[in-house]
Amino acid sequence: MLRYTLTHPGIIGALAAAGHGSQVLVMDGNYPHSTGSNPAAERVHLNLRAGYPLVTDVLETLLTAIPVEAASVMGPDEGGDPPLLGEFAALLGPDVTVTRLARQDFYAAGRGRDVALAIATGEQRWYANLLLTIGALAD
Repeated sequence: MLRYTLTHPGIIGALAAAGHGSQVLVMDGNYPHSTGSNPAAERVHLNLRAGYPLVTDVLETLLTAIPVEAASVMGPDEGGDPPLLGEFAALLGPDVTVTRLARQDFYAAGRGRDVALAIATGEQRWYANLLLTIGALAD
């Protein structure tokens, strides 16, 4: 029996195969899922319908299973922070640095070789994309 809330076998398998420094890309419903992520990454399509699940739901669940040492978010091209930045930062906690990347820079990072898992959601809020860097387990 698992001690955390994550039960999706594909996500659990991909996280078990990943390690410190590997990355998890959580994408909103507008993200180019097939072309905007590492082709070698395990792809999980949770985008059941528009608005479900939310990126924040997926983040909350992932945080029960993995340590996160850093995160990146996609920001609007015209500057400023994405609307969900505060919500992401609150869920991640004060010890996780959240970096804002311009849209094209975020796409490039999402295609990076360290992206081990790409999760598509039905999120409809703008700029609700998140790239998590898995941390090391502490003693």
